[in-house]
Amino acid sequence: QVQLVESGGGLVQAGGSLRLSCAASGRTLGSYPMGWFRQAPGKEREFVAAVSWSGDSAYYTDSVKGRFTISRDNAKNTVYLQMNSLKPEDTAAYYCAIASRYTDFVKRVIDWGQGTQVTVSS
Repeated sequence: QVQLVESGGGLVQAGGSLRLSCAASGRTLGSYPMGWFRQAPGKEREFVAAVSWSGDSAYYTDSVKGRFTISRDNAKNTVYLQMNSLKPEDTAAYYCAIASRYTDFVKRVIDWGQGTQVTVSS
């Protein structure tokens, strides 16, 4: 069973940047697509981004395109989410996820991290 541990969350002003990390143990991530979701208070968890097992391909939800970048370092068993030009509406708990399939990622999640809080002040 894989364990996913997120870090890098915090409080930032609007327009600022944060980089989230997701470190995995218990399983080599190299053959699995990875992604990030977020959940704001009172809202459902929503998909943010996914990256293929090789790191060569990624896709994003429309609201973060051009501002967020997902990447991975398979040698370090770690996935990242670089978040730039942050907005108050990006405030949420961010969760790392591992899936069995890159396409249809949302329906193929097999494990989650515990989450890290991101708060963007206006």
